[in-house]
Amino acid sequence: MSSVRPPRARRLPLSGVLRVNRPSEIWFKPALSVVVATAPPNLTLLALDRLDLAMYTMAGSLCALYAHNRPYAARAGVLARVVLGMVGGLAVALVTASLTANAAVLVTVGALLAAAQKALCDVSRIGPPANVIFTFVTSAALFVPQGLAQVPGHLAASAVAGLWAWLVCMAPGLARPHGPERRATAQALNAVAAHIEAAHPERPGARTAATTAVHTAWQTLLSAGARTEPRRALEALLVRAEVALAAPADADPGRLRAWARELRGTGRLPRAAAPAEAADELLDVECRRAGGRAPLWSRLGPLTPIAVRTAVGCALAGYASLAIGVGRPYWALVTAASLYQANLTLTWNRGVQRVVGNLAGLSAFAALVPLAHLGPAALVLCCLALSFGAEALISRNYWLGTICVTPMALLVTEFVRLENPGELITDRLLDTLVGVLVGFLAAVAVTNRRAGDRVEHDLAAVERAREHTVRIAADPNAAPGALGAARRALAGALVELRATSDAAAGEWWQRARPSERVTHAEQAGHRTLAATVRRHGFQASEGARA
Repeated sequence: MSSVRPPRARRLPLSGVLRVNRPSEIWFKPALSVVVATAPPNLTLLALDRLDLAMYTMAGSLCALYAHNRPYAARAGVLARVVLGMVGGLAVALVTASLTANAAVLVTVGALLAAAQKALCDVSRIGPPANVIFTFVTSAALFVPQGLAQVPGHLAASAVAGLWAWLVCMAPGLARPHGPERRATAQALNAVAAHIEAAHPERPGARTAATTAVHTAWQTLLSAGARTEPRRALEALLVRAEVALAAPADADPGRLRAWARELRGTGRLPRAAAPAEAADELLDVECRRAGGRAPLWSRLGPLTPIAVRTAVGCALAGYASLAIGVGRPYWALVTAASLYQANLTLTWNRGVQRVVGNLAGLSAFAALVPLAHLGPAALVLCCLALSFGAEALISRNYWLGTICVTPMALLVTEFVRLENPGELITDRLLDTLVGVLVGFLAAVAVTNRRAGDRVEHDLAAVERAREHTVRIAADPNAAPGALGAARRALAGALVELRATSDAAAGEWWQRARPSERVTHAEQAGHRTLAATVRRHGFQASEGARA
């Protein structure tokens, strides 16, 4: 039987694109954080009668949307880099705007910035809202008339607001210092319990969510800083989750869910001693903390096609908007930038969601305009309410969030001066349609042939990790903790393989995909993971399957 599946044209779906999902468990955290980060700067500017500077302070305030899943030790560094990246991108935009008023040049610079922001956010895995906020801020700033002498003051306002956003996002750590780690561990326990209760737990696809959740929880703990006693207790719970994942027939999903419930809030951590066969598992944690990751720049290569897509699509959308005479071509640019996901199918989904959400958002703007035009204070309060609504809804589905994002973006333009609502609605409608149409056509034209290469690379990584795990398990002289380190490396490789395989499956015009090899590698990898939980039975299990 052939080990590859011939390429074929994929149908672009419509069913399920607008389905409303369950909200994120922590939807209220970014929603509240962005309000608390935005309100003091905006209200201060309102008191000083300088709302014309709100765009610059909002650039820093919007940094509060990031890193809410990270442990506080890691969050501090991630948020600092987000603020620096935001201020740096804003600096490029403002200096460019001060040097030229040529709209075509501004669109070109905006497209290049969008591509760079997309690549850096993807390679660093910064998480939602990823590159879209950066691109929204820098693209809008490109079309604000500037003088070079004004740039330092505007950047200072953004930096101060960014520092406040950093403090807002770090403040919950004072009351619940282990909150992100507890939450990640609870999610892993619940995911394993759901896997055990699944109708077909033996299928690799059924294991994906549980394996990914456990792997994510380990990564969260490994980035959490010092290995304190509470984190040791969480590590022991994760080992129990791994044992249950390896031997679902012997596990009690009710007990796993009970532990997960106990992790909520700030109560005492449940004490679950690691089983005897996993006594050495926790010894590898300190070694794994010391291990480094591959340099950022070495991971950019596979993302080149997506970056090129973003640059081409954003530039063409901006040029098309200029050609039809829209006064704010950066809206089309931002629309195109917001489309690009891991593959063409997901990009199509995002395009449909963007159009539906923006149309509904324009209706919401028309309804809100009379209230917002009552005065500057009403304008500020409307924007705060919309920012909360956007984050409260966007985890249910992207289109729901854009119902609030669209009127908020339109109202922000009125901080400088009130505009004709009819003209704003018309321009935004045209730019949405142009951005989605041109952006998607650019995604079709710029194929991502590297997606298949990435699958081959990750297949080889899984096979190497599995062979290494087999050797360690068979070596009676292996160092304590070595088997746990090898097993978790294999789990991480399996998670990466599934993600890249899914991305390649949704891509346009691919080479033949090694789908059977992927399935076999996943099955063999999961069998190895299961066998290594009980080291004393590993060699016999592998020998029986050889």
